Amino acid sequence: MKKKRHSMILKLIAEYDIATQEELLEKLKENGFDATQATVSRDIKELRLIKQMNKNGSYSYVEGKSETEEYLSKFNVIFSHSVISSDFAGNIVVIKCHTGMAQAACATFENMQWEGLVGTIAGDDTIFALCRTEALANELKDSIDRMLKN
Repeated sequence: MKKKRHSMILKLIAEYDIATQEELLEKLKENGFDATQATVSRDIKELRLIKQMNKNGSYSYVEGKSETEEYLSKFNVIFSHSVISSDFAGNIVVIKCHTGMAQAACATFENMQWEGLVGTIAGDDTIFALCRTEALANELKDSIDRMLKN
């Protein structure tokens, strides 16, 4: 029921300018969801809804960025300004960076939770990323290359 309610909340805030929890609660009831104000309050927190100014100049709920989206945004900025190239040998990916930028790029890189990434080591201008398999290292290198092209 919670997933359905969350889905309905996201649909409602996309369709209507909802400014208060009371308005949201009323719209939920109109759509067959019997919830309390406390439940709606928790839903807003779990869905990471934020209030943002709409085109009418008033504030209404919108979907906020998730932590993953925020990390991805930060990662892309730091990475695109830091990394020069990447290559792999076996299950190790070598990421070449501008001098002094490897530490920052590596710290952000680790927060991205890449599938199959075991760990990293960063120097001044180079990052070594250890992957579980050669195939995963190749995929990681290809992902890095695509990001550098954008």
